[in-house]
Amino acid sequence: MIELFVSAFVTFFVVIDPPGCAPIFASLTAGTTAAHRRAMAVRAVMVAAAILLVFALAGEPLLHGLGIELASFRIAGGIMLFLIALEMVFEKRTQRREDRAAKVTPDEAEDVSIFPMAMPMIAGPGSIATVMLLVSRADGVERTFTVLMALAANLALMLVALLAAGPLMRILGAKIEAVITRLLGVLLAALAVQFVIDGVQSQFGLAVS
Repeated sequence: MIELFVSAFVTFFVVIDPPGCAPIFASLTAGTTAAHRRAMAVRAVMVAAAILLVFALAGEPLLHGLGIELASFRIAGGIMLFLIALEMVFEKRTQRREDRAAKVTPDEAEDVSIFPMAMPMIAGPGSIATVMLLVSRADGVERTFTVLMALAANLALMLVALLAAGPLMRILGAKIEAVITRLLGVLLAALAVQFVIDGVQSQFGLAVS
């Protein structure tokens, strides 16, 4: 069981990528209050955990029942992430936050906990596919529970990473934060395109040498 836990933990860690999501979360929540940022971090992880648990226990029957293929999740998630990436690169989110600053209080600032953090950043096509695959391969309740515990450990790490991201970005300063935000936007755009490519390849059975 220890080998299964370690294997599942490493797989989830690579796919969910807590260190990679944390700075993106910090960039998306720049300018919000610390309390609002903490609430969004907790909400994002809790919603993602619920989504992944549902797909872990009933994912395949649900998708088959709705006539939806997993490739559709990859393509849709990639498109949504690409739109977010464009806003990060061209600082459209920053401009929109400044425009709203005079109209709303800090507690009413834009909530990114559900989209894009919980879905598709944390509970995205990759993590959904991974949890469905690992659970389907786990024979028996005990092995399934081990896989779910590996998932829970990664989500706990994700929560710690999201809570620590904001203070770390503030220490770096506004200029460095702006550079990091644009760089992460480019990387996020590349990740989004890869989601779409994976979805198209899976859907049409294409292969790239």
